[in-house]
Amino acid sequence: MKATLGISSAVVVVLLGSTLSLAQTAGDAQRAYAEHAAKAQSYLRQNRPDLAIPELEAAVAAKPDSVDAQGNLGVLLFFQGKYAQALPELKAAVGMKPDLWKIEALLGIAERRTGDEMQGRKDLETAFPHIEEEKLKINVGLDLIESYTATDDLDKASDMVAQLLKLKPTDPALLYAAYRIHSQMMAQSLLTLSLVAPESAQLHQAIAHELQRTHDLAGTIKNLREALAIDPNLPGIHFELAEALHASDDQRLKAEAETQYKLAVETNPNDPKAAARMGDIEVEKGDIAAAQRYYEQALKLDPSSADATIGLANVDVEKGDPGEAAKLLEQVVAADPTNYLAHYRLSAVYRKLHRPEAVEKELSAYKKYKDMHETLTDVYQKMDAPDKAATQ
Repeated sequence: MKATLGISSAVVVVLLGSTLSLAQTAGDAQRAYAEHAAKAQSYLRQNRPDLAIPELEAAVAAKPDSVDAQGNLGVLLFFQGKYAQALPELKAAVGMKPDLWKIEALLGIAERRTGDEMQGRKDLETAFPHIEEEKLKINVGLDLIESYTATDDLDKASDMVAQLLKLKPTDPALLYAAYRIHSQMMAQSLLTLSLVAPESAQLHQAIAHELQRTHDLAGTIKNLREALAIDPNLPGIHFELAEALHASDDQRLKAEAETQYKLAVETNPNDPKAAARMGDIEVEKGDIAAAQRYYEQALKLDPSSADATIGLANVDVEKGDPGEAAKLLEQVVAADPTNYLAHYRLSAVYRKLHRPEAVEKELSAYKKYKDMHETLTDVYQKMDAPDKAATQ
């Protein structure tokens, strides 16, 4: 009996000793973790991430299950550009707490930077909808756009840039991304069209649009005529040809434009642009009543038509009602402050209404936005110059 008790007592002593040793070790680890974590925080407050990183590494060694230490260490390594070293820390943090969306976003970027494109895209796509901080959301979105365009997933890239532009419509990086994506989509569509339908009216129409962009008016008109000859019922063809003809300095072509505008209205009575242009032509001919009918037709189809509203304001001026013309033009500039023609017309109307201060304000706006338009036109011409040189 005593022997049995003695053996039991010995076992208990050993077990207790083991428990005490483990508790002591755990306590030491916790103290070490707390000490290193505190030092890391202190260094971070001093803006010394280089000193904070070794302390966080020691904190992780002392307590490997610390989400904070793993995550903070991964973040610091990431922002020092040490993506390969950051990966295991970021993965560990996300593995312990999957809703760390900012950490997962950085993980996705780090994965892409180290060559794991598909996993990086997956983590970025998972994190993106949950990120609320605007700057990080835009950076994650741009990374996804880069990933999508690299694999020609242009529809996904287009959708992503549209989401980001809602957050920051004037961001230069986003506007450039949108331009680049849509240019690629346009080029891809044109190439596909030329392969599947090389003799189609639509291909000539598309080529005309490209030539118009490069200010090749003769080539534009030629291709639109060819498109019309192939398919006289091609949607929008009469209006597009009329616009190109009307832009010419050749009076014979300008005269032909009127016929095409009339055909545009006849073939598509629901086209507000064609109706507005017919109103302009009637004004040039001096038929104010006919012009008014066309402008009102255009506005009935599209109440927001700036061209028709400006035209109708001009009709009001001709009829001796500058007050009504002012109301219409004020609507246009309120909807689009960059419409320099509306500002110019409004300045003339205010002059008739004897409002000199308003006249000066509108003339100033006219000059400002006209200069911006001319600058933009110059940019486009410079962009097109290499293309023209390459074809000569």
